[in-house]
Amino acid sequence: MVFGDSLSAAYNLSMEQGWVRIVARRVEAAKLPWQVVNASITGETTSGGLSRLAEDLRRHKPAIVVIELGANDALRGLPVAGMRSNLEKMVRMVKQARAEPVLVGMMIPPNYGIDYAAQFRDMYAKLASRNDAALVPFLLEGVAGRPSLNLEDGIHPNAEGQKIVAANVLPHLSGLLR
Repeated sequence: MVFGDSLSAAYNLSMEQGWVRIVARRVEAAKLPWQVVNASITGETTSGGLSRLAEDLRRHKPAIVVIELGANDALRGLPVAGMRSNLEKMVRMVKQARAEPVLVGMMIPPNYGIDYAAQFRDMYAKLASRNDAALVPFLLEGVAGRPSLNLEDGIHPNAEGQKIVAANVLPHLSGLLR
């Protein structure tokens, strides 16, 4: 189950063009016995995700949960401590549901200050390490800041960017999927 925000919900694209569906097609092509569920919602924050995670865990009974949240919190300048707490609670809930958590790291430009951007960036690796969770270091590696790979908003990957995002995520899932 992918549990994220617009970056995982194929914002302004067809779901078929999104990185989650690209990963699902690769899982199917490899004839692995997994079904990929996309439980991502555009605009989702860590607090919103925390409030709905239990129901999605119950409904989908996932073995692996890719948690891709935090970008909307950061764009609103919300405190990193609150995001960290929400993400840590989600990781614990995933583990309590006997699923493997995978945290997806994000970065933001230094608009809110260099210290805030660094704390936000580092939060994911620290949480993954502290909670023995897999980590995708930066979802948008190779895509962020490249106009040819993003929609006009400069934030969300276009169809070509989605392919790169899928390639960023897959290596961190492959061990869990096999």
